[in-house]
Amino acid sequence: MKGFAVYRLPYQKVCTWMIQHQGEPLQLNSYTELNGKSGFVVAPFAVSPSQPILLIEPEEVWSGECGACPLSSFPLPPSTNPSHLSPRDRYHIDFSNFHSHLADGEFRKIVLSRCFYEERKEKVSPLTLFERACELYPRMFISLVYTPQSGMWLMATPETLLEGGGNDWHTIALAGTMKLEGNDLSFDTPPSKGKASLSDIAWTTKNIQEQRYVATYLMECLEQFSHQIEEEGPYTTRAANLVHLRSDFNFVLDDPSKIGELIRALHPTPAVCGLPKRQTFDFICRNESEPRRYYSGFSGPFNPTEDTHLYVSLRCMQILEDHYRLYAGGGLLRDSVEEQEWEETEAKLETMKRLFSL
Repeated sequence: MKGFAVYRLPYQKVCTWMIQHQGEPLQLNSYTELNGKSGFVVAPFAVSPSQPILLIEPEEVWSGECGACPLSSFPLPPSTNPSHLSPRDRYHIDFSNFHSHLADGEFRKIVLSRCFYEERKEKVSPLTLFERACELYPRMFISLVYTPQSGMWLMATPETLLEGGGNDWHTIALAGTMKLEGNDLSFDTPPSKGKASLSDIAWTTKNIQEQRYVATYLMECLEQFSHQIEEEGPYTTRAANLVHLRSDFNFVLDDPSKIGELIRALHPTPAVCGLPKRQTFDFICRNESEPRRYYSGFSGPFNPTEDTHLYVSLRCMQILEDHYRLYAGGGLLRDSVEEQEWEETEAKLETMKRLFSL
């Protein structure tokens, strides 16, 4: 087995295995190279020679119970933590740097991420963690992926980048974050058409503005590829112990052969990058304490002529030899407060941390 992906779509009861036995997963240097291809995509935040776009081209695909296929032993990268500073001190330095460019008006929004290292004490199998995530998070896209180039990654994400097939496609604008108090079951069912309200959640102006930035950006991107776009929202949606603001976009793709160009336009969205896009993207790559690698990229089954489900790689971790490297981030605006933003990342990290305590 040279590479595999096992995933479960939101609200589904079964998972799907995609296994490549021969050769290496395909390495791509640009999103347009996805045109005419199919498989399971694993894309980084920033494409580089060391972090290419990867396409698992499976010889074996099947769906069923997720525990039915035992995993072979895979080589995992050694653990590294390059900084002697505490996570909180590193975040303080990064926040001060990032926020100064918001305060002087250079950026309208920028996303700051950070890492958290958890020791692999009991060496729980990656498949067991995948099964726990499926049980805990029925609303999310859950995937466990391995390639020799990327290593092993586990993800439980609420954010769709692009879904559909043929001419009919769907994406969402997901931004703004609040911790869910109690267990409000009104957010447990799949989103339905017409559910376009802010619910009873008292959303702050900062959260509403952050989500509107993403929605406006997506509409501007989609207008380059479609003349039939329908927007619904925003409304409140749940993801684990958090709630977010979400808008849905359903659209007809004018030229399905240009799916790679559409992905290039969409990724990275302001939900994981910032505005202006190019300036904030370059700043993030140069200034964050640790590279994002495949965090805040996207992954999922890719078959544009039939059925595609690409999700932004959030609430994820890389499984290393002796540690788990967890990732979380949050969108900063000019009026962002450091302690509140830190607490938001702590809440997001809980999605993966809960898997270790079961």
